[in-house]
Amino acid sequence: MKKYDVIFCGNYTKDTIITPDGTSYIDGGGMNYAAFASKRLGANPAVITRLNKEDDRVVKAFRAAGIDCFPKYTPSSTLMTLEYKTHDVDKRNLYVKGIAGTITPRQLDDLEARVIVTNSSLRGEIEPEFFIEMRKHPSVLLSADVQGFIRVLRGESLVYEPWDEMPLVLKHLDILKSDAVEAEYLTGEKDIEKAARFYASLGPKEILLTHSGGVLVHAGGKFHHYEFHSESQAGRSGRGDTCVGTYVTKRLTLPPYEAGKWAAAVTGMKVERPGPFNRPLEEVEALIHKYYDR
Repeated sequence: MKKYDVIFCGNYTKDTIITPDGTSYIDGGGMNYAAFASKRLGANPAVITRLNKEDDRVVKAFRAAGIDCFPKYTPSSTLMTLEYKTHDVDKRNLYVKGIAGTITPRQLDDLEARVIVTNSSLRGEIEPEFFIEMRKHPSVLLSADVQGFIRVLRGESLVYEPWDEMPLVLKHLDILKSDAVEAEYLTGEKDIEKAARFYASLGPKEILLTHSGGVLVHAGGKFHHYEFHSESQAGRSGRGDTCVGTYVTKRLTLPPYEAGKWAAAVTGMKVERPGPFNRPLEEVEALIHKYYDR
C-alpha cells in the first residue's frame, strides 16, 4: 500500500480560456490546481487522472514536483473551452470537444489516503458508486466538488441539469465544495448561508462555498466568511479547485475556521496569476496576518 495525505481524483483538461483580455491555453483540471496547492503547503498528495498519451507532459510535471500521479491513458483527453464574456468570475460558458471517461474505484487499488477528493469537471467522470466504495474506509475524509455532477454535456456545451442523485452522494461526504451559482441552482437559495445549510442537511459535515468576493465555510453549525484579496483576476481558472485543495490540506492539522483562512488567502493569491499556485508560503502567512488574524 502506498500512503498519502490527500488523493485528488479528476480528469486532466486541456483548457482554452477566453476572457475580455484575450485567449490562453492551459493544462487544467481540478486535480491539477488542487494537487499543486496541496504540495506547496507541505502535504504529500497524489493524483488519479485520465488523459491522452500525447498530454503525458502533465504526468511528468506532477512527478517532477514530487507528486505521484497514476494515469489511465485514453483515446482523448478532456478538451474544454472556458469563455468569460465579462470580468465576473462566476459567469462563464463551457464547451467540451472530447472526454477522457470515468474514474473508477479500481484506480485507487493499493493506495491509501487520509483524504480523498474528487475534482471532476462534468457528470459521468465520477459515478455515485465511487463514494459508496470509498465510504467503506470509515477513517477517510471524503470530499467532492458539485461541479462534476451538475455539469452535463449536451452536444459540445456543458449545461446545468438537476442532480437527482445528490442525496445519495452527499450522505457519504465529509466536505462539500460548491460555488454560489451552483448552490443557487441546486438549492434554490440566493443566500449562501441558507444554501450551505441546505447542503449540510443532506449529510456533509463541512461546506466550502466560493463566490466572486470570497469563501464561506460552514462547519459545526457555524458560518465563517472570508473575503478574497486579489490585485487582478488573470488566473481566475482553477480558483475553486485551489480553494478546496488548500482547505482539505490544512484540515489535516487545523480546525475549519483556521483552514478557511488559508483557503481564502491562497485562493486570493492564485487568481492573480494563471496556472497552479506557486507563491512562497511566507507571502500567504503575511496575507493571513494582514487580513484574517483579527
